[in-house]
Amino acid sequence: MSNDVLVLAEHRDGAVSDVTFELLGKAREIAASWGGRTVALLLGQRELAAELGAADTVQCAEHAALETYNPEAYEAVVLQALEQLEPRLVLTSTTTVGLDLGAALSVRWDAPLVSYVTGLSAGDGTALATAQIYGGKLLAEVELSGPRALCAVLAGSFPHAAGRGETAPTVETLDATGLLDDLRTVVTSVVSPEGGDVDITAADLLVSVGRGIGSQANLEVVEELAEALGAPLAASRPLIDQGWLPKARQVGKSGLSVKPKVYLMFGISGAPEHLEGMRDAELVIACNTDAKAPIFDVADYGTTVDLFDLVPELVSRVAG
Repeated sequence: MSNDVLVLAEHRDGAVSDVTFELLGKAREIAASWGGRTVALLLGQRELAAELGAADTVQCAEHAALETYNPEAYEAVVLQALEQLEPRLVLTSTTTVGLDLGAALSVRWDAPLVSYVTGLSAGDGTALATAQIYGGKLLAEVELSGPRALCAVLAGSFPHAAGRGETAPTVETLDATGLLDDLRTVVTSVVSPEGGDVDITAADLLVSVGRGIGSQANLEVVEELAEALGAPLAASRPLIDQGWLPKARQVGKSGLSVKPKVYLMFGISGAPEHLEGMRDAELVIACNTDAKAPIFDVADYGTTVDLFDLVPELVSRVAG
């Protein structure tokens, strides 16, 4: 058993997923504290290995069945890699791939799995994971003191800049000969979600709205500003729970963590659950008619002007 930390590198449409860089940055930190290596496991798309310079080594496996996610094929290859490399900790994401594989590997590799991880630190041979439970209403701290463990991390939990290495990593071939010859599962096509949604965790400028908007019909007011600014529209949990926007637009402890350069907020009071998801925003600008709203304790700039007076004026300034 080594002190290495292994990251499952995800890719889609010929590009490395942003969450992979988040995981690599955290893996380097933990591996360094344990005196181990950072290992990236890349299945298919070998040409993407050059982007994984934050890893000490990249293990690549190539096969037609690995070009897109095939749960049976991925599970077989990843399990072989784990048995050969014997890492101390494995990091995946909370995407479909990460959660699906994490559950299967937890059983077959005989290791505990902590899902929906938002924080991770390491000590002498142990790791401490902070994870969401009960839909994000509570945070649980889990000590991983055994010889092996898996963590599925929520996107946006760690900075991705630390995982973008500037040097080319050492690339090694993981032999998958014979593993994928008799698969029972075949991927015939990949159906992407209908257009119109966005990844709010990747936005540099984000417009967000809360309960103070009043009604679903009033969303159009802020949507117009978001469109004028070329920014995604996000929301706090009360709006998501009412179905006014999809879950993928929720910022907060039970939603997504965002790190925009500018976070522009309207009608958000500043509940702790929401602040948990936007605490790493570089510049916070808040609009709330309640001068005592907690959001003003964390905002860099704020105003109590009614958003229905302010937003149309901002739209005209931006459009003009």
